[in-house]
Amino acid sequence: MSALMLFCRPGFEKECMAEITELAGSKEAYGWASIEMNSGFVVFECEQAHSLYSHCDNLVFSRDVWPISSRLSDLDPQDRISPIIASVDQLMKEKGVKSFGDVSTEHAEGDDYRATAKFAGKFVHPVRQALRKLGWLSKKEDPSKPMLRLFFKDSTQVLVGADKPRLRAKWPMGIARLRFPAAAPSRSTLKLEEAFGFFLGDDWREQLSHCRTGVDLGASPGGWTWQLVNQGLYTYAIDNGPMNKQLMDSGLVEHVAADGFTWKPPLMVDWLVCDMIEKPGRVAQLMYEWLHNRQAKYAIFNLKLPMKKRFQEWQDIKAQLDIAKTGQYPKAVMKAKHLYHDREEITVFLDLGNQNG
Repeated sequence: MSALMLFCRPGFEKECMAEITELAGSKEAYGWASIEMNSGFVVFECEQAHSLYSHCDNLVFSRDVWPISSRLSDLDPQDRISPIIASVDQLMKEKGVKSFGDVSTEHAEGDDYRATAKFAGKFVHPVRQALRKLGWLSKKEDPSKPMLRLFFKDSTQVLVGADKPRLRAKWPMGIARLRFPAAAPSRSTLKLEEAFGFFLGDDWREQLSHCRTGVDLGASPGGWTWQLVNQGLYTYAIDNGPMNKQLMDSGLVEHVAADGFTWKPPLMVDWLVCDMIEKPGRVAQLMYEWLHNRQAKYAIFNLKLPMKKRFQEWQDIKAQLDIAKTGQYPKAVMKAKHLYHDREEITVFLDLGNQNG
């Protein structure tokens, strides 16, 4: 049976499964999954997996997705390569793939899978050598070609598949390996850096270089403010709590001790960012109102989801935002993702496209 491999944050397997199940149902492509909690992956069994794959680019709780073509078990420790190569050969013939731009050896997350992760990290080298010897792998990484994906459940079991460049996650397995800036006040700064890269693309710094002002609601101690300031934006940091002294010394921060739900800027700002620990529906409504009232052009915000109904909560909020923006802002852009540096939250980008009339 065909299937999809989906990666998610460990502990969010149920949300990942619920989302792909709903998407499949909407495309009349039904399936099922048996999940391993805290593994960070879901295998969704579905006869129409390969066609369903083309509709997976907007999934929120899945970091990365690819279709499974074959499954190998009981691999001989003395020769794992031969059955894998045979499986890849079959895949290439069935899918019309002439060569791959790269190969990725993948694994589940968490302490229980450390040994497999170590094995997979080393095994990628002999796979590359074998593929290049056969002329099946480009000499240099080529992101315009399909990538061979090998997911190891352990050193004796592997799922084999190939992705499509346009549907590939920005980072392998959706894991953004970002370096924590020593000058940043908190590690939460990585959330916003990942969000900018994910929603705006590789040239996000260039895009922000054309912006001048920003607002950070719930700013203390300044992790998200630091990202804005680092891009040269004069930033209003709204929080009753203290701000990082070094950040304040930059001269680009105006700390306002006020309630983030009531304070408003003197003039429209370019960027509104928010990582407040508040009810997600209330935060989403606030973000929409700022953009609707032309107090900000763009917004990136986090929604802290309740543990027992995370998927349903997001569905309800999305529906409310869709209704609010559809009639007045047909060109509005709203994207959401459970990013690697997020925890019990998802990150949303909102642009109502209403600033020019």
